Amino acid sequence: MPRTPALRSQSLTSRNRRVMLKAGGTLLLSVMGATPARATQIVGVRVWPAEEYTRVTLENDSNLKTTHFLVKDPERMVVDIEGIDLNPALKSLVAKIQSNDPYIRQVRVGQNRPSVVRLVFDLKEEVRPQVFVLPPVGTYQHRLIFDLYPVNPPDPIAALIAKGDWMKEMPKELPPEFGAPMTDERRQPKPRASEPQIAKSEQPDDPPPKLTRMITIALDPGHGGEDPGAIGASGSREKDVVLAIAKRLKARIEQQPNMRVMLTRDADYFVPLQVRVQKARKVQADLFVSIHADAFVEPTARGSSVFALSEKGASSTAARWLANKENSADLIGGVNLRGQDHQLASVLLDLSTTAQINDSMKLARAVLGEIGGINKLHKGSVEQAGFAVLKAPDIPSILVETAFISNPEEEARLTDDGYQNQMADALMNGIRKYFSKNPPLAKNRLT
Repeated sequence: MPRTPALRSQSLTSRNRRVMLKAGGTLLLSVMGATPARATQIVGVRVWPAEEYTRVTLENDSNLKTTHFLVKDPERMVVDIEGIDLNPALKSLVAKIQSNDPYIRQVRVGQNRPSVVRLVFDLKEEVRPQVFVLPPVGTYQHRLIFDLYPVNPPDPIAALIAKGDWMKEMPKELPPEFGAPMTDERRQPKPRASEPQIAKSEQPDDPPPKLTRMITIALDPGHGGEDPGAIGASGSREKDVVLAIAKRLKARIEQQPNMRVMLTRDADYFVPLQVRVQKARKVQADLFVSIHADAFVEPTARGSSVFALSEKGASSTAARWLANKENSADLIGGVNLRGQDHQLASVLLDLSTTAQINDSMKLARAVLGEIGGINKLHKGSVEQAGFAVLKAPDIPSILVETAFISNPEEEARLTDDGYQNQMADALMNGIRKYFSKNPPLAKNRLT
């Protein structure tokens, strides 16, 4: 019995479909089976614990759909990830939770139902989670991010005082290089002058009056966590080198009788550029020093540099290129754009003033003069560009490129304890010489 057209159409199912091709007068018949849907694969799992927050990153080969909710008594966060099956990479998350993680006690991972994996984070305290995805960038594929923030974060000034090993009260006598508090006169914009030659700062002629408050310095080790920064030929990572130098400098600052110091990060975790600036402002920092290790496409590039903010564009093509590269750190490190106050960020980054830049240039010159004594300078004067991390409107701010990590010789120096100590000494000397001519603004005393 001949088959009807309706029967013939039903026989062309998705699993057994005849495709007729005519080539060279010959009728070709082929059978095509439907390609089974391939589950998304988790290709990497990383955990970045820190006192500020813990980040968990799942890197995968396509975007993921998730739902999450919090459970009380005890505190837990439950995450369901759709379209994946349990694999060894995801199972490894269990072993990556450290006992000293401030917020996660442990994590349980299981196949909740077909193509749905459930993660249960057993928490040490109540958290406010941010769960978001990041598109591919740099060497990363798609990323699913869990940022676990404490509901009750510590007060930054109280934490600064509690962590410090400095004197809580001002000494009766201060070293002679520290003068009187800055008056409102220094807040006024001053005429721009031509770039002077780098020279050693001189001690003030008049005996300085007593200082009535502590000086607070914010140190900003660049990159961190998901963002390794530049990587040298031998595998050295910028984020590790600059954190080591910052910790050495921190120890030197804490030895000063009238200084306290705050690190924008004190371990291997990511801090967005805007947050770095906000942290310095919350502790009413008198200076902000961002520490980096430069890189270039040519391994022959070498030397140290110091940068300040620019009002009217970069001072050179290289400075503009570097600022653009450093400003892309948020793309690599991963920022939850939905969680940002865009209006606040815009105001913060647009409030740079001539007075701030003038003071930043003075600090930069003092530091550059000291660095030139331990390493070749990439350029013999301070450079300027629109670095986002330097845009605190009320804090003199500089960015120091300690050396080129992309240069094999300088990479070896950057990982050497001796050079790191020399760099910390040079930065400390530059800061002290800046304050010898530019005592800090009078503010409320921080004790």
